[in-house]
Amino acid sequence: MPRSVAEIDSFITMLRVACEDQKINSQLERILSMPDPNRKSFIHTWVSDLLIAKAPKDFIAAIACLADDQVAEKAYEVIFKCRRGDRL
Repeated sequence: MPRSVAEIDSFITMLRVACEDQKINSQLERILSMPDPNRKSFIHTWVSDLLIAKAPKDFIAAIACLADDQVAEKAYEVIFKCRRGDRL
């Protein structure tokens, strides 16, 4: 079991895709801009829906990481830097 999100390849991949794809970047930014309780509720519901839909486990794990406040804050910093043109 991974000890940190840095060890969850699908999470890192999701951030890389967000840096390359403006639409994904905007969607993640919208989620990560939510107040913490709203974001957590949204992520919880989304993960539940993904489980019901039998989505790929790696994708579900990547999305679930965003429920953590510190992870969400760091992810927001990363996608903000990408939007400015900085590299990951």
